[in-house]
Amino acid sequence: MLYFDCRFRSDYMTFQTPFTFRNGLVARDRLVMAPMTTYSGNPDFTVSEAELAYYQLRSRSIGTVITAATSVSDAAQAFPLQMSLKADYYIASQRQLAQTIQAEGALAITQLHHGGRMNDPSLHADHRNIVSASAVPADRPNSVTPRALTTHEVIATIDDFAQAVRRAITAGFDGAELHGANTYLLQQFFSPHSNRRTDAYGGSLTKRMTFAGALIDACQHVIATHATRPFLLGYRFSPEELEEPGITLEDTEAFVRFLMTKKLDFLHVSLRHYRQSSSKNPADKTKIVDRLKPIITDAVPFFGVGGIETLDDVEAALEDGYDFVATGMTLLADPDWGVRLRAKQLPRKVLDVATMPKPLYERLKRNATYFEQNGYTFSD
Repeated sequence: MLYFDCRFRSDYMTFQTPFTFRNGLVARDRLVMAPMTTYSGNPDFTVSEAELAYYQLRSRSIGTVITAATSVSDAAQAFPLQMSLKADYYIASQRQLAQTIQAEGALAITQLHHGGRMNDPSLHADHRNIVSASAVPADRPNSVTPRALTTHEVIATIDDFAQAVRRAITAGFDGAELHGANTYLLQQFFSPHSNRRTDAYGGSLTKRMTFAGALIDACQHVIATHATRPFLLGYRFSPEELEEPGITLEDTEAFVRFLMTKKLDFLHVSLRHYRQSSSKNPADKTKIVDRLKPIITDAVPFFGVGGIETLDDVEAALEDGYDFVATGMTLLADPDWGVRLRAKQLPRKVLDVATMPKPLYERLKRNATYFEQNGYTFSD
């Protein structure tokens, strides 16, 4: 049952302000469903009916939905039953997803993804598709040493993303987010830990940005060629790595300056908490948003994420300088999160199998301790 919480102030509802992107698309508010893998597609990697119902529920009360990571090729698949745009065959299924989201009034943005060395090895029997910028395994237990992509394969991978953007346009999405965060392939090219290349795609900090730059250019060319209505292109990134050598905040500041030359439609930082400071240098208490926001031009909205649950969180994040606030866990438990915010009510914190695909629910239950530590319960 919805209930009123009197602790909320009555004078702030900034999140309801619509936002007009520079290409003319309008988000009805500043709330975003963060991309979350569902592990619940059909065996042929099309979108399942359970996934459509899951997205429909969560599109009703927020302005923008970013889908689960969507593979761009066979080699890109990182998760079981991961949805895909790796061939034209998938356009019809993805069109259903875009239309399901848009029918509820939200913008539909597909997240395009390649797992690289983070691919689940069980999905790639001979491990040939476990690839990366260089043959350096991830710094985690039981990681597989990836095969370094050849220069020709790097160019082909860029085209895989560009063709996935073309398919997203044909499917009717409002935009695409390039997943350059969370240690996946795009980040692997930027990271000095995973990128030890000596060609044009590696070496110096500037050369480690080459892959992302070429990828963005290719996608923007496809948009200019194929889109008949406004289509957003955004980029998600992680600001630091704990690995040594790894991405530093200074690297990321330079990278964001570089991204500002690419005329992207939005940037999306991946954080544990929207007010997070450096993980690599605990003595540095400067909030990451305070370091990055001054670099980002006003025309490029900045999406924040992490620890956003209540109206207080939402408004504080917007006051900190984020233009949009994204949440994942909160919307998993409360599909009507936006409705509750407008009513100044606390979110529901029950993970309910009736509101999500069963494979996703079962995976969440396997991590029950984590959710329970964060105040969530399960419906069974």
